[in-house]
Amino acid sequence: MEGLFRNTLGPGGWFVLGLIPPAIFAIYFLKLKRQPLEVPSTFLWNRVIEDLHVNSLWQRLRKSLLLFLQLLLIALAILALLRPGWQGESLLGQRYIFLIDRSASMSATDGLQGGSRLMEAKQRVAALIDQLESDMSAMIIAFDQQPNVVQEFTNNKRLLRESLNRIEPSAGLTDLRGALELADGFANPARIMSEDGSKEFEVTEQQSVELYILSDGRFRGVEGFSLGNLQAKFLPIGSFASQNMAITTFNTRQGDERSDGLQAFVKVANYSEQDQSVVVELYLEKRLLDAAEIDIAAGEVAATTFRLAAASEGQLMAKLVFSANFKDELSLDNRSYAVLEDRRDARVLLVTPGNSVLEIALATKRIERMAKVEKVEPSIMAKDDFRIQIQSETYDLVIFDQCVPPVMPLANTLFIGRLPPQEDWSPSKLQPVPQIIDWQRSHPLFSMVEMGNVQIRDTLLARPPSGGRVLVDSTIGPLVAITPRDRYEDVVVGFEIVGQDEQGVSFNTDWPRKHSFPNFWFNVLEYFSRMQKSTHQHNLPESPVELRVSGALNNLDVRLPDGTRSPVEFASPGQVVFHDTKQLGIYEILDQEEKSKGERIVKSFAVNLFDPMESDIRLQVEQDGEDGVKRVHSLAIGYVDVQAELSTTSVRRELWKYLLLGALAVLILEWYIYNRRVYV
Repeated sequence: MEGLFRNTLGPGGWFVLGLIPPAIFAIYFLKLKRQPLEVPSTFLWNRVIEDLHVNSLWQRLRKSLLLFLQLLLIALAILALLRPGWQGESLLGQRYIFLIDRSASMSATDGLQGGSRLMEAKQRVAALIDQLESDMSAMIIAFDQQPNVVQEFTNNKRLLRESLNRIEPSAGLTDLRGALELADGFANPARIMSEDGSKEFEVTEQQSVELYILSDGRFRGVEGFSLGNLQAKFLPIGSFASQNMAITTFNTRQGDERSDGLQAFVKVANYSEQDQSVVVELYLEKRLLDAAEIDIAAGEVAATTFRLAAASEGQLMAKLVFSANFKDELSLDNRSYAVLEDRRDARVLLVTPGNSVLEIALATKRIERMAKVEKVEPSIMAKDDFRIQIQSETYDLVIFDQCVPPVMPLANTLFIGRLPPQEDWSPSKLQPVPQIIDWQRSHPLFSMVEMGNVQIRDTLLARPPSGGRVLVDSTIGPLVAITPRDRYEDVVVGFEIVGQDEQGVSFNTDWPRKHSFPNFWFNVLEYFSRMQKSTHQHNLPESPVELRVSGALNNLDVRLPDGTRSPVEFASPGQVVFHDTKQLGIYEILDQEEKSKGERIVKSFAVNLFDPMESDIRLQVEQDGEDGVKRVHSLAIGYVDVQAELSTTSVRRELWKYLLLGALAVLILEWYIYNRRVYV
């Protein structure tokens, strides 16, 4: 009751106020109203008896509307003096933008009353919408990898609530930058100057906009962004104690022990504060093949391997089965998918002046079972026969080590210590001692490849052209990048592995001494092998997928995991690009030309949520305060650290004004009834 009411009067005041209702009753019962009326004498005694009945307690209460109105007036006045109210959220500005995170981690079920985080975020925004005044306006933006304007600026609360209810969860990753740039376009309009004689006037009006970011913060900071007129507030959604176990890697590769066997590799992460055990089940075409139980320490990862028959083909699925005492709060990463298709040996050409560590890495038994590697000297590139050969699609991959061809081959390429002979690659000079700060672990080339401990003496910066992707980043810029080229892909490793100096051959990096070095080259050959390009399992949600198909096919559809269909876009003859990858699971490309003979599956690919930032759903801890309380990590936006606010600034919403208005209305009604002599 202390939060609902606030005492206004002292004991004496309440004592006097408490005497008013009994006084009203006393006045009504002490005052008899008899009207003079001439009646026959035979009815006189009946009238007297009736008058006595009317003056009895319950009869007078039943008959007197004025008494009821006067008591209601006193009750409203007493209630107003108690100042009833509640704690609400204050909105102090005029324009508001609500950014609502709907990425995969927001599907975690640790929200209010067992609901999802997205549901909790929508409830909090709905509470803020309720506080909008008539002169305030707001807009809503939902975001994951791509932002979406759900509702533009409006002061219509009904439209805002309806738009809010339309927001659905997704399986995508989180990219706050896109949402901020979209909000910035509304909050910071470009300035337009108007000249009037010798003076200039600013035409556009610059207004401050309150920006509410409702998210669990499972993303990196946004660098190089200025908030401008945006007054950002971060409202974290989630809990420090959330727990989740996730499949972070699922792929297939040639077995180590025998050439005719395949292996399925599954890695599971334990994002909880306790050690856990989990059963990993492996299915092929919905048929259980095998299962294994693994123990995982708190905050660690563990892996298991399943042996597959050499002739295995079809759709693979790995599934986690938890113990009864473990509540997994994110189900999206409990299953992962892969596609097994027939494999063929790839042809690889290595052009190098001499690189013993690279040649050894490409000569392992695993690689021999997968690809045929040929080695030539750079001098051969000047011969016409070589130019004709690399322009005839003879090779699946050409590796140029410390050299550059006169023209790009009709094949996938990988450059070491050099940039491709194309103008769209930004030129670079050698940069000394880069420190690797990040690499794309989800990309097939860096699956199970640790780069954080690699030291490099000098490097070129691998700045890819438009449409490319940085795979390894450093303190001075990108070191490894990949970019599409027609039906092929080009990879650039900016630093040499070995080079030539005054003393002869020298190492430019200690990478060959690391276990990740042979793993990387195995990934390279597996990724670029002719059939593997269509079956790798590392497509992420809402990311475009490029596949090669026969150039004779021109009428294709894609069957999505939920059974719906979507048309296919051809980037070029034989190259398919598909963008609608919002769902997790297996996608099948179907040939529509042979529909009369039955649907034929041309290619299949899998989309999985392999992202530690989304799977580790625990709120990020910034520090423990002196009182031992954990604090949510702030958002780094440009040069501003937006501190987390467990709730918005609270303000007491009181009803006494409305109660006094009601009392005034009762008083006017009582005066009207009394003067019109209305009796009920």
